[in-house]
Amino acid sequence: MSDNLSVLIPSSLAPPPCNTSQHACLSDWEAPRFTRAAQFRVGITFVLFLFAACSNLALLVSVWCGRGRRLASHLRPLMLSLASADLMMTFVVMPLDAVWNVTVQWYGGDALCKLLCFLKLFAMHAAAFILVVISLDRHRAILHPLDALSARHRNRHLLLLAWSLSLLFASPQLLVFRTVSVDGMNFTQCASHGSFIHRWQETLYNMFHFTSLYVLPLLVMSCCYSQILLHIHRQHMRETDGESYLRRSGTDIIPKARMKTLKMTVVIVLSFIVCWTPYYLLGIWYWFQPDMVQVTPEYVHHALFLFGNLNTCCDPVIYGFYTPSFRADIAACCHRGASSAPRLPHQKSDKDGTSPNPPSTARPKTQRSEERTLTLTNRGT
Repeated sequence: MSDNLSVLIPSSLAPPPCNTSQHACLSDWEAPRFTRAAQFRVGITFVLFLFAACSNLALLVSVWCGRGRRLASHLRPLMLSLASADLMMTFVVMPLDAVWNVTVQWYGGDALCKLLCFLKLFAMHAAAFILVVISLDRHRAILHPLDALSARHRNRHLLLLAWSLSLLFASPQLLVFRTVSVDGMNFTQCASHGSFIHRWQETLYNMFHFTSLYVLPLLVMSCCYSQILLHIHRQHMRETDGESYLRRSGTDIIPKARMKTLKMTVVIVLSFIVCWTPYYLLGIWYWFQPDMVQVTPEYVHHALFLFGNLNTCCDPVIYGFYTPSFRADIAACCHRGASSAPRLPHQKSDKDGTSPNPPSTARPKTQRSEERTLTLTNRGT
């Protein structure tokens, strides 16, 4: 299994880790195969790739130049960054994972091994950190609504920090991963084996990425939304006690639009937690019982990793559910696609060549006359 991108669980496509002599450890190793479980993983990855690519590209176009431009100025960069991070996951992680499972071993050379492993971890960090920025923005908007004027400037700095930290935390991949060849076998793999002298060093490296990819983002997002829910509950209790803190001149302090955005971001964060938690728990299990990789069925590893990739598909679906403008852009795109279908010879196009004339002008003259006569007869009755 080529789950090198999370560095939490060793790849079954890679040689086993060694604590002493690497060549002695690899002597009894059996080369992996493209199993039925791996074939299933590749097929599902291809389906997820198509859906994630189309939906996230549509989201990016909608927010950039479609009706999504009507979003608040401080929200647009957040959604653009989230779509960009999901597209990195889609076009870097998914194709590489599928191709790697098909080829089983690595044919890309040492430089490409380092670069792609770096890009994979960079994309995962970016997706997690941008969710943290979105959570901080919602926390500030609900608890300190008067600071809305500085939200755009603040979010730009937070997004720059998120992308910079993603770049920094993924950079060790350029040093850790390399191509490893097995003596006596025509087999080469891109792996981290041989980069750590002792096993505790590799465990420490994995724990660092587990903390930065999952624990720290989950902790920050949980704190933000817990305080938001507590704030809303307190406001509701004050209103119940006769103190109408939730209303000013008949207008809610937390408008419906802001509450709708809050609900959307909560669901997006929950999808991240639900999709990735099982896989990271599997990684923790490996730290305490390294032999679990051989004990656990292969399809379990594949299924949990696919479930994590499902998170990339969830974000545009959730955004579309809570944002009518995105659905309107999709409908308009589908309408333009239908109107550009081949026309019959008697149909004429508008001057711009994008839409046909109304059906009444495209029908034959005799048919229009019969319909007009039938209409007059119906009116008379």
